[in-house]
Amino acid sequence: MTRPQIQPSDIDRAAAVGEGVVKHTPVTTSAALSDRAGGQIVLKAENLQRTGSFKIRGAMSKIASLGDRAANGVTAGSAGNHAQALAFAARHAGVRCEIFVPTGAPISKMEACRAYGATLVEGGDSLDEAVQAARERADTADMEFCHPYDDLAVVAGQATMGRELLVDLPELRRVVIPLGGGGLASGTAIALKQHDPTIQVIGVQVAACAPYANQPASAGPVVTLADGIAVKRPGEITRPLVEHWLDDIVVVEEDAVADAMILLMERAKLYVEGAGAVGVAALLSERVAPARSGITCIVLSGGNVDLGVVPGLIRRHETKSGRRLIVFARISDRPGGLARLLAIFADNGANLIEVEHVREGVDLHVRETGVQAVLEVRGPGHGTAVLQAARAAGYDVQEMGHR
Repeated sequence: MTRPQIQPSDIDRAAAVGEGVVKHTPVTTSAALSDRAGGQIVLKAENLQRTGSFKIRGAMSKIASLGDRAANGVTAGSAGNHAQALAFAARHAGVRCEIFVPTGAPISKMEACRAYGATLVEGGDSLDEAVQAARERADTADMEFCHPYDDLAVVAGQATMGRELLVDLPELRRVVIPLGGGGLASGTAIALKQHDPTIQVIGVQVAACAPYANQPASAGPVVTLADGIAVKRPGEITRPLVEHWLDDIVVVEEDAVADAMILLMERAKLYVEGAGAVGVAALLSERVAPARSGITCIVLSGGNVDLGVVPGLIRRHETKSGRRLIVFARISDRPGGLARLLAIFADNGANLIEVEHVREGVDLHVRETGVQAVLEVRGPGHGTAVLQAARAAGYDVQEMGHR
């Protein structure tokens, strides 16, 4: 397969058309990650980019490359970051944009596309069907179909992020970057290695869908926190670029992605989607190591987090750290019995999250009732102390586990 070429002049043009729209996103240090990994770690915060991800870089470049061919508008099949970026770029260029989304696409993302001026067409059971519908629409209406990654103009646009890293990080030695379709990873690697071939670029895929690491997804929808990089088929353009320009590809598990998202919220104060957090996941799970000298940059590629996911992430984290405790207690079925138990929990610093009476399926005395409570505690040791205090007061309390 002939490898397509992207020249420095292509990246120059992409940077020029993005000027004033594409943000030069910040690079922030991370003491927590540096201490844990034993190297100098910084974070490239593309989650703070306009439309919430790096995709605006490629979208601006693509629409500019079309020239008069975009006169009748552009189309795309997408339910995520590409759709939002293309809608924004199209509005900026003053061209019509139609986005085809599968049935059941996240409402928040569809509303964001509409807010940027796009017309949304919902239909089809999968993203593949939406993409096919967008292609057919482009053919029948003489519009331009815009692929999310398999396009040289898009790759050149994504490469502008690499240029920013060169400006901001003169001691850069290694970049760890999410790898989905391959546009961002290959574009960034090209920009960096055209300047300094010794800078290493490591792509990160998620285990549920890792075709570049020879772990393709099974048939049907891919269920993963990192849905933004769950691309089943590498592109004809991006595959040879990734294979040539990247130094390595690693794979991370779902638990590592969840841990990374929470760590970024808690320690870096950054709201990062699963696909954007896989580089941090790779570092936390020791799939990659920092460079022996100089700076290692972790790219946070997007911040469009599905809000429905966040409560589950928080509960999971509190479970792992022993901060939520489930207890079952037998108490006298008399007025005040439950109030006294809850007062003991409160007096010992436990925060009551929920409580319910349990009478069915439990061997209780006729004058007893069962109570299950979920408590927020400071950790396993504190949980043990709370249980001991309740037992010392005469309550039959059992630990049911953490959640």
